[in-house]
Amino acid sequence: MKEYDVPAIVAADAQANATDLLVERVKATPDCVLFAVPTDDGGWKDVTAAEFLRQVTALAKGLVAAGIEPGDKIGMMCKTRYEWTLIDFATWFAGAVLVPIYETSAPSQILWELADSGAIAIFTETPDHFARFDEVRADVPHVRTTWKIDLGDLDKLVVDGTDVTDEEIERRRTLAKGSDLATLIYTSGTTGKPKGCILTHSNFVELSRNAREAMPEVVNTESSTLLFITLAHVFARFIAVLSVHGGVKVGHQPDTKLLLPSMASFRPTFLLAVPRVFEKVYNSSEQKAESGGKGKIFRKAAAVAIAHSKALDSGHVPLGLALQFALFDRLVLSKIRKALGGRVKYAVSGSAPLGLRLGHFYRSLGLTILEGYGLTETTAPISVNVPSKFKIGKVGPPLPGVSVRIADDGEIQAKGIDVFAGYWNNPEATAEAFDGEWFKTGDVGVIDDDGYLEITGRKKEIIVTASGKNVAPAALEDPIRANPIIGQVVVCGEQKPFISALIALDEEMLPAWLKNNGLPSHLTIAEAAANPVVIAEVQRAVDAANSQVSRAESIRKFSILTTDLTEASGHLTPKMSIKRNVILIDFEPEIEAMYTGAPMTEGVQF
Repeated sequence: MKEYDVPAIVAADAQANATDLLVERVKATPDCVLFAVPTDDGGWKDVTAAEFLRQVTALAKGLVAAGIEPGDKIGMMCKTRYEWTLIDFATWFAGAVLVPIYETSAPSQILWELADSGAIAIFTETPDHFARFDEVRADVPHVRTTWKIDLGDLDKLVVDGTDVTDEEIERRRTLAKGSDLATLIYTSGTTGKPKGCILTHSNFVELSRNAREAMPEVVNTESSTLLFITLAHVFARFIAVLSVHGGVKVGHQPDTKLLLPSMASFRPTFLLAVPRVFEKVYNSSEQKAESGGKGKIFRKAAAVAIAHSKALDSGHVPLGLALQFALFDRLVLSKIRKALGGRVKYAVSGSAPLGLRLGHFYRSLGLTILEGYGLTETTAPISVNVPSKFKIGKVGPPLPGVSVRIADDGEIQAKGIDVFAGYWNNPEATAEAFDGEWFKTGDVGVIDDDGYLEITGRKKEIIVTASGKNVAPAALEDPIRANPIIGQVVVCGEQKPFISALIALDEEMLPAWLKNNGLPSHLTIAEAAANPVVIAEVQRAVDAANSQVSRAESIRKFSILTTDLTEASGHLTPKMSIKRNVILIDFEPEIEAMYTGAPMTEGVQF
């Protein structure tokens, strides 16, 4: 059993809670810009630390006037925007606890999380959000108050709270101690009902204080970031709190279709994203170059960029490669940098492996992607690469205050300042999740001699074929999904004679790719799935992945689905991870057909 411990840099303060991070920031730099809010003319309006504190306090007074008591739970269903974090801190200042609900949640999911948490109020953003809540309202009579953000209810709360004193807010905001509940975040529920993770104030406070010290190049008062990942997810939520502590300027853009224009105007210095975003930026750039007759130049530039990054790791860049890189940097790479706002130096990537190819490409682009690893149960990060020392293909060493060990069966286990206090109303699941004080992540990995962690698979997702061969799906899925035409991949083969795969085409990328390859851009996914040119492209992606594994691990057959796998279809989590068990059930006929040769009701088998 291999263990790696990183001592905390900042001494723990058992009395501190998350509100102290804002109060301390205002005392240190009241005029520091913490947020920028989009304006109607496409610009951004700054909000200073002092102004944010004023707005938080005013809204907290409104919550108090509305009858919110310390310890009360408040549901929150809202896309990523400034008001999300405003409500988050106002809830803490009122002594209450926010329960985030994904804005894409179905009524049954909303019902479960409100009922299980015991929430007595809820914020909804849009009429659609409220309508979904309203469907189950009769089943949660304890939810006595609803506030609708888009109908101006935040302003009404502020008006109603004018008689509440500053002293009362100060009393309430200091009630919580480090070990007290800060939020309940429900797991996305890839299997069974979502479990409420008990995250404490110390989880946020100690992790923020230590992460800032570990990554000063990223988190400082000269930094800025544009959040587009949902704040209902712990990844973005932690970054939002860390940014308040570190004085980072934060903007919001929930619509990923508007991401590039927003980045051009906001000009962030670092990004927070999942690997799928980096794949799409790369693939979109490639297809745009292809449509302009410059696809060959782009691919050559990418190959040179990757070779250049690898040469940096080896300690020597040959003169010829350096000259080639300088040329392609000017002709191609600089244009991508400009599209990303021109100032981005770092990106923090999590939720899935990025892949060596993209890691090297973006590094030569001038964007260092710092891969990290964590779960809801660990307040997001367990480990992360840092600018001063990072390894492409690894997810970094543990953060200060965190310890990691590899169990005898390869499972990654963690303990420290980031680990949650257990599952809400579920002592059985809590007991099952721990080995003594060590949290069992369910992921499999290895630690090198420098303490850098590498994720090799998901313990529960390891496929055992009929011949007894163990296969990690991610080793095949990740490289196949990097192809621009492919949206998602699900490798199958449990107790089967060979490995197979379900493949969904990328509906967003499909039209451009079809046009660039001499096909009608208006083809539906079903039509494209049966097209020989498309089939051949998918086969090339599968062959490339197969070349990296043994014959026993390789994909022998695949089925191209006639529909995309999306969050709306119930097959992806909000962080774009596949719900493997759901997919295996929903597409069982397609899977069985690959092994029996029987006609399939949907999809195309090869």
